[in-house]
Amino acid sequence: MSSCRKRCKREMFKFAQYLYRLVTGTLHADSVEDELELSAVRHRPEGLEQLEALTRFNRKELQILYRGFKNECPSGVVNEDTFKVIYSQFFPQGDASMYAHFLFNAFDTDKDGSVSFEDFVMGLSILLRGSVQEKLNWAFNLYDINKDGHITKEEMLDIMKAIYDMMGKCTYPLLKDDTPRQHVEIFFQKMDKNKDGVVTIDEFIDCCQNDENIMRSMQLFENVI
Repeated sequence: MSSCRKRCKREMFKFAQYLYRLVTGTLHADSVEDELELSAVRHRPEGLEQLEALTRFNRKELQILYRGFKNECPSGVVNEDTFKVIYSQFFPQGDASMYAHFLFNAFDTDKDGSVSFEDFVMGLSILLRGSVQEKLNWAFNLYDINKDGHITKEEMLDIMKAIYDMMGKCTYPLLKDDTPRQHVEIFFQKMDKNKDGVVTIDEFIDCCQNDENIMRSMQLFENVI
């Protein structure tokens, strides 16, 4: 179990969002074979059998994930403010609040202002075990801030600024003020095939699937837990 945790942390460092450290940073090695302990939580997740059917995790993996989630979120759900506090712990050198806001919205699929264990594990299932198409759909949804089916330059700029704010002093060399906008322009030159000022899901997926760097980065999602 100890070697598994070390491998998880090593892989997650490579993943820019550090998404999985929300869970693996607090995993406990004891009693992972036990049943889910649900009696103390306010929100009770679906049964293991149903979650096994809905996700690509097996029973033991779900138990491990739940213990990490419950350690940070004893009530069984997490609101945006709590999500920001947890997430910001991994980026003390910067301001992760805005990126955490976008990430929270991507996990809050039913838009009820909270992320349950079901929401969380469904997202992780896609990111870790989903097909390339499913992963890219999830990524597109993250960037499509207003969920209108298109990514605009303004939306992409908001995401880029949030990423740079989050990384803070870790960026080297130090970034110029216009660096996020320059990256947005490069992004749109590659992806906005018909030059109409927005990127559709088809344009996004087509470009990503033909980008070796993006495809290679997706391999980091595999075999993390």
